[in-house]
Amino acid sequence: MTIRNDSHDFTGTETGIYVMSVAAKLCGMHPQTLRKYERAGLLTPRRNSHYRLYSNRDIARLRAIKDLVDEMGLNIAGVDLTLRVQEKLARFAQSIEAMELETEQKSQLHQEIRAILELMRF
Repeated sequence: MTIRNDSHDFTGTETGIYVMSVAAKLCGMHPQTLRKYERAGLLTPRRNSHYRLYSNRDIARLRAIKDLVDEMGLNIAGVDLTLRVQEKLARFAQSIEAMELETEQKSQLHQEIRAILELMRF
């Protein structure tokens, strides 16, 4: 089982640039699946007057969701929990960098975060 690490990078542009049909093709999903994930609160694409517009960040998130569902067999609740934990760990890692700690202490904390992510197969 291989999870694409690049699909879990939630950084990037927030600008909506892909319509639903294009976003679905980029992610290998049916457009109805994107609607289902939106209804479940897993992502919130931007909207103009007629269309949902998906950003590069949304595409990365959809790919992460697809991996969690297809590769790990998680349901929507499991995906939601996993993504929330991953996001909290990413924010914690950023907080570590802002702390006035010795380099070795920061390194140890980052190793702990990586170990947790590995357990979650990120």
